[in-house]
Amino acid sequence: MCGFVLWFTGLPAAGKTTIGEIVAPQLENRGCVVDVLDGDVMRTHFSKGLGYSKRDRDTNIAHIGWVASRLSRAGVAVVVSAISPYEEGRRYARSLVEIHASFVEVHVATPLEECARRDPKGLYVRAFAGELANFTGVSAPYEEPRAPELRLDTSGTTPMESATTVLARLEELNLVRAPG
Repeated sequence: MCGFVLWFTGLPAAGKTTIGEIVAPQLENRGCVVDVLDGDVMRTHFSKGLGYSKRDRDTNIAHIGWVASRLSRAGVAVVVSAISPYEEGRRYARSLVEIHASFVEVHVATPLEECARRDPKGLYVRAFAGELANFTGVSAPYEEPRAPELRLDTSGTTPMESATTVLARLEELNLVRAPG
């Protein structure tokens, strides 16, 4: 078992990284070798210099998809947390992974108002004021996944409850075993 990509997508501050940070050690506890690819971290180290145009966002997602495909091919459970706002970019990442491993798309479908309320970086306030161009969900589009393997609205659940739902879905897909 293991050797799959768990791809969290959603608006900024939807809860992607938080849920992924809970799921990753749970996967390790179930015997998986795990790597975490966070969109912000990947931009800092692997996609440095890219902006937030559609082209740059697609390039960033292609980079993350390629790295995830290589790791999953080697048997790693890869947890990706990236806004990945465009369906085409997510579809391309999936195509890279599915040559050798399973791709599980989790749409963290938290409403815009809730994301803005919980925003730890204060970016939504700046975006609503027109200070940030190309901000996903405000001045740039977010294309919701049409058929993700799992859709989560985190506005009514705790991150731990959401992580438990994700792990249960991975069990249903026979990608991990139940604990014990």
